[in-house]
Amino acid sequence: MQINPRARAIIDTLRSRGHQALLAGGCVRDMLLDREPHDWDIATSAAPAQIAEIFPRSLAVGAAFGVMTVVAGAGENREQFEVATFRRDGEYRDGRHPDRVEFSSPRADATRRDFTINALFYDPSAAEIIDYVGGQNDLAKKIIRAVGEPEKRFQEDRLRLLRAVRFAARLDFAIEENTAAAIKKTPLTGISAERVAAELNQIFTGDGAGRGLQMLADFGLLAATLPEVEALRGVEQPPEFHPEGDVFAHTKLMLDRFSATPPDEALLALTKDERRMLAWAVVLHDVGKPATQTFDGRWRFNRHDEAGATLAAEILHRLKMPARMSAAVRDLVARHMHFVDLRKWREAKRRRFLQDPLFPAHLALHYLDCAGSHGMLAGYEYAAAALSAERARPPSPPPLLTGADLIALGYPPGALFKEILTAAQDAALEGELTSKEEARAWVRAKWKNKVEF
Repeated sequence: MQINPRARAIIDTLRSRGHQALLAGGCVRDMLLDREPHDWDIATSAAPAQIAEIFPRSLAVGAAFGVMTVVAGAGENREQFEVATFRRDGEYRDGRHPDRVEFSSPRADATRRDFTINALFYDPSAAEIIDYVGGQNDLAKKIIRAVGEPEKRFQEDRLRLLRAVRFAARLDFAIEENTAAAIKKTPLTGISAERVAAELNQIFTGDGAGRGLQMLADFGLLAATLPEVEALRGVEQPPEFHPEGDVFAHTKLMLDRFSATPPDEALLALTKDERRMLAWAVVLHDVGKPATQTFDGRWRFNRHDEAGATLAAEILHRLKMPARMSAAVRDLVARHMHFVDLRKWREAKRRRFLQDPLFPAHLALHYLDCAGSHGMLAGYEYAAAALSAERARPPSPPPLLTGADLIALGYPPGALFKEILTAAQDAALEGELTSKEEARAWVRAKWKNKVEF
């Protein structure tokens, strides 16, 4: 197994001081699955104070629960490693944290963890897997199984309900029968919006995102977290545009394409932040449909993009998402139908849209919308070509007019400013205006009745 050299160095240092130290949890699981670990966690017999003494560059972010963060490297090469003392947990009275912990042994530490595949240890010196709970067998069977009594595990920390779905979706595993039954019986309550949002983020942006959405619905967790998305089930659509079925089936297919490997070309250039915004836009792009659906011999949706944008913003606010994320998703949802008429727009309006920094995400959402329904990509291909042509143009010059110019022309600051400046920018984009002098004369002629010169 290829082990992170800094994690190995931390283990070797702890052992040189007489402490037991092992790789623990998800990194062991991922190595056994031949997947690249995202985190390298270490479990040790050393107490937090001893860890801090051995590693001066450590952070006591969870010392009360036996968890320290050891910092290695600096700048862009800086890495953080969770180093936790073997422990046994007390009662979980708040549905999140144990009221006390007792430093213990590797076996006790394994039995307090959530799922068997996350309760494995690896001894790099002996090249040995240490498995007290049958995690290797469940990995071989591709099963998510709670450690010990499932209902107790979920009562301790109800966020584990969402974690079970995340692991099952990402790894393409089934959830073991008793564990699945416990998920359905346990209400998802007492969990902060931020923690719920963090889990949903990982489900929707990871492998098997469409699978994850379906499992959330099947276990009743979608109704508990995103009832507006649950409401998409059974909402019919015109079959000539949506042969895949109802709005929920359409959304799931879009998520399937979003998380496909290798990724579709439309998604390749997106940053990590843009992918996160896009994932939420996919999930929420049609949430306005149930409220705007009408039937006049066929199902129609009246301005569902506008209704959906408002609802999406409310949902992300409820989940306490960052304002920048909420604004971007709202914009993606609000404009996802613009591509229908993009080629009919005035050149200035079209070029302004193409120059929007978020346009690559808009384009990717449109691609997924088409690929997850009728499969007709002519509109996407036109928009992609238009984007390429726009990027090939020389950089756009600064605006010909500013607010200061309008004040100098005698216009008082106010709502008229935006109207004039936008119109001047449009005229410049379309080649009608090429200089500040032309723009000033144009404004005087076009808005001559608005001010005394």
